[in-house]
Amino acid sequence: MDLGIDRQAPVPVVQQIVSAVAQWIRTSGAAPGTRLPSVRQLALDNLVSQSNVIEAFERMVAQGLLSPRHGSGFMVAPPAVVHEGHWYEGAEQAWGGFTDSPLGELKLGNGWLPDAWRESDDISYAIREVSRTDTAGLFNYSSPLGLPALREQLLKRLNHLQVATRLECIVTTHGASHAQDLLIRTLLKAGDTVVVETPGYGNLFRQLAFQGVTLLEVPRTRGGPDIPTLEALLRDHRPKCLFIHSLYHNPTGTSLCREVAERLLQLARSEDFLIIEEDIYGDLQHASCVRLSALPHDGRVIYVSSFSKTLSSALRVGYLSASAAIVARLVTLKTLTGIGTSRFAEAVVAVLLANGTYRKWVQRLRKRLAVHMAATLQVLEDEEWKVFAVPAGGMFLWAKPGAVAPARVQAQARRLGVLLTPGALFSPNGEPSDWLRINVAYADDQRALALFRVMGPARSTSTILKTTGV
Repeated sequence: MDLGIDRQAPVPVVQQIVSAVAQWIRTSGAAPGTRLPSVRQLALDNLVSQSNVIEAFERMVAQGLLSPRHGSGFMVAPPAVVHEGHWYEGAEQAWGGFTDSPLGELKLGNGWLPDAWRESDDISYAIREVSRTDTAGLFNYSSPLGLPALREQLLKRLNHLQVATRLECIVTTHGASHAQDLLIRTLLKAGDTVVVETPGYGNLFRQLAFQGVTLLEVPRTRGGPDIPTLEALLRDHRPKCLFIHSLYHNPTGTSLCREVAERLLQLARSEDFLIIEEDIYGDLQHASCVRLSALPHDGRVIYVSSFSKTLSSALRVGYLSASAAIVARLVTLKTLTGIGTSRFAEAVVAVLLANGTYRKWVQRLRKRLAVHMAATLQVLEDEEWKVFAVPAGGMFLWAKPGAVAPARVQAQARRLGVLLTPGALFSPNGEPSDWLRINVAYADDQRALALFRVMGPARSTSTILKTTGV
């Protein structure tokens, strides 16, 4: 078995062995119980130490990929049994995977940045700074509204974005999903009706459904929600809220245009509903853009954002801006259900904002994503994929291969070691779709490029089989 070890690569040899053996299991279709070459033989064939092979195999045993057999070496393990009916059933597929994939598949539809793109040194510095200067942050809850030092930085950021607010109108949360949950439970009750965009963020749909809220669907266009459809929904159903992504919409990558934004605010006033504007990708903007919160809205817009997608998902720091009356209700619920947010995590983010590190990081990130966006769009154009819109920035594309059945796309993706996030997961009612969310930060991987290529309309079956190794 040739593992293709590259001693010049930054990836440790042990991890290279794990990835290579996992890929062999996946592409060869090795059945459970298939015996692997001996440790000694594998080490000899690939000019690596036996200790490296043993460590790699032990890691794969811990991951459930291999089983040790006394006196017989290592075997391919049987697949893990997933019992039906658990709350987490399908969650990994739905959200692109919260953990590393045991077989090392490429998560092309992931909702966040690759680990290799993160800049851990800056976060490590901020952690050391907080540990040295704010001992209380290691042990205590944050204040009900959130750490004052962080909220002061957030006020500066929002003012820079021309989002008019006050310090007492900003509250921190455990990320944007926590902010949405607090808003849903504070503003809505079972049986209430809201409008959501389709396609849209699947976790929001499930949060609303869990609380018994009725969802009305408005199609997302290249410039925002489809206004004629929205007007009809408002006239017939009188919903209480509209949930919207203004910038770099998940999953289409589109942004709100000025004309649609102004009409939305007119409708919010005349039809008496609130707009919850999520802006977790807004820091990736390249040029001027339209936020509802930055326009005169008479308190009709609630702004939600977080640092999970740009900085670190592990820190779990989000925030929202709303009227003082709504914030007071949110803080009561936040305190009752979670006592408080993490003072330590909030202090770390406050340091990164105050010393300019975060601003410089997102500037570098924008440039890097722009390069990957342009390259991915070019590849998809060359292979005649359909793209819903050409985003002005961000990390998502909403695309599909021309005239290819979704089942065939998924099958080829599995053969190539690519995990796709099905379009149905971005539908409020789970309606099947052949559209796919593509994260451009992952799209330069050879497995992604192979998928784009074999799904091109000019590819013959023999070409596909040859490319995928089937």
